[in-house]
Amino acid sequence: MIKKNPKQNVRILTVSDFIDKDLTRMVEEKSLGPVDLVISCGDMEPEYLSFLKDRLDTPLFYVKGNHDIRYTGTNPMGCENIHAKVVSFKGLNILGLEGSMWYNGGANQYTEAMMKRIIFGMWFSIWRKGRIHMVVAHASPRHIHDREDRCHIGFESFVTLIRKRRPHYFIHGHVHQAFESLEQRTTRVGGTRVINTCGFTLLEV
Repeated sequence: MIKKNPKQNVRILTVSDFIDKDLTRMVEEKSLGPVDLVISCGDMEPEYLSFLKDRLDTPLFYVKGNHDIRYTGTNPMGCENIHAKVVSFKGLNILGLEGSMWYNGGANQYTEAMMKRIIFGMWFSIWRKGRIHMVVAHASPRHIHDREDRCHIGFESFVTLIRKRRPHYFIHGHVHQAFESLEQRTTRVGGTRVINTCGFTLLEV
């Protein structure tokens, strides 16, 4: 696990793709427990992200998914878009990448070449931070949790990013699937845990 120091873990709530009624209930009943950071991996209603930030009273980082067409500079309110950025939170360096593979020309869709250029264009931010601990994306890496229809094919450039930067975590959504445990959501690629957070996931890192 990643630790800022031996006494402090960071508890992160990650969400994507649909509003989970169990999560909403826990937030409203205040039974979720303390959360240090909320991360959205896309395809979430902006008003729901504002709700999570307000009720949990914590920073919220997000990337947009291929269905996120109502986001504006102020909606979701108080939340930070981290697409094509590297942000730091309590000792964690987090890199954000929005969108899915191009399939019909809609919002937040990228060809492999386009995504590769975005990542290449971040080289200075990545170099300046020194180490990337977590990648937050909407789509998955190619051949890891992805599917063969054009919309849900993962990016080869994400695989390269994992191989070169060796983040501790690569968290994505986009591929809808039901899970019963964190282990079912997780695939290990070397030292990287690739996690499909469809619905919601709680991590202590």
